[in-house]
Amino acid sequence: MPYTSANGHMFSLFNSADEIGIRFSKEVQKRYMESYDTTIYKSYNSVMHGYILITNEMMEDLNNVAKLLDESYDYVMSLESK
Repeated sequence: MPYTSANGHMFSLFNSADEIGIRFSKEVQKRYMESYDTTIYKSYNSVMHGYILITNEMMEDLNNVAKLLDESYDYVMSLESK
């Protein structure tokens, strides 16, 4: 399962359905789920709390996906390291 991590925390991952999930704080996750019309990310039949599903429509703007990844990285770097 490919993923990215920093500070001991995963912040993006792929699942077996070739879907991408990116991690955010609860507040940011809720805002993005509403503005991008997406859902909580699921991986291998598990709900990944804190992650949103990156839809095909979102993937059309790779600059925005890069921005989301940067924001997610900053979020996990603000967490206590593991």
